[in-house]
Amino acid sequence: MKITDTGAPDPDATGSGVDTAAATPGATAAAVAGAGGLVAGRSASLWGDAWHDLRRRWIFWGSVTILALVTLMSAFPGLFTSRGKNEKCDPNFSKLGPGGDHLFGTDVAGCDYYAHVIHGARPTLVIGVLVTLFALLIAVVFGMLSGYYGGWVDTLIARVTDVFFGLPFVLGATVILISFPSHGVGAMTLVLVLLGWTTMVRIMRAQVIAVRDADYVTAARLLGASDLRIMRRHVLPNAIAPVIVVATLNVGHVIAGEATLDFLGVGLQYPEVSWGLQLNQAQSFFVDHPHLLVFPAVFLSATVLSFLMLGDAVRDALDPKLR
Repeated sequence: MKITDTGAPDPDATGSGVDTAAATPGATAAAVAGAGGLVAGRSASLWGDAWHDLRRRWIFWGSVTILALVTLMSAFPGLFTSRGKNEKCDPNFSKLGPGGDHLFGTDVAGCDYYAHVIHGARPTLVIGVLVTLFALLIAVVFGMLSGYYGGWVDTLIARVTDVFFGLPFVLGATVILISFPSHGVGAMTLVLVLLGWTTMVRIMRAQVIAVRDADYVTAARLLGASDLRIMRRHVLPNAIAPVIVVATLNVGHVIAGEATLDFLGVGLQYPEVSWGLQLNQAQSFFVDHPHLLVFPAVFLSATVLSFLMLGDAVRDALDPKLR
């Protein structure tokens, strides 16, 4: 349709006054697609675009494959070994090298090291995932309240966050863990949650502040929506993406932290089996029996690296500026 200098449509340009673009569905679909709107009944979204981008990344699929394998090892160790942890151990065959009936050799107690590595995946992965989920829940609740209401609520939560943020990880974890003689999975989870929620709270708070005064939030408030509904339906979906990325990265950091505490002897204790505990037991025999350190270190490093690469891939996919 032709537009005259006065801004009115010129019916003579088409002979009928009907917009030719409206008569060509293909052109309309192309125009809408270029504008980021509906195409063939589908709407563009942040997560949809991110998934479309992730599917083309080999780093994403490589990380997912490794993590899926570790998850299977954790949930169904019987798929990989018929031996239970600390089962069929013979001190006469202590610290044997890889080969024969023992694919990864034996440990200091004469137990099959391959079975120990397989069973070591469960506590390591469970602690990493549980700590991240609890820390994410804390971050969503306190970060939302702090960023949305501001004022004294923001000040109080910020000061409490600063106190926990200032606690040294190794020293703080050691002091707390000595109060739990068993040093089990529950104690480790509690300690790592207490020391690992602060970063996500700060990120969540910053994201909420960025969206709380957006037009759609103001409109919902003027229409009489309650604060809880506004936070749940409008603020949270638009503020959670960066926190999800940090949570994905945090699983790798938590696993590394758990292994560090196990290595220092203040984490899980025998008869528990974990990769960090295996590294602790192997440090005195590394020169003569390197397999005791190599196998759990490889599995631990691959798992941590996979979570970090997955987090990086998700971050790049969610940030249009990095595409």
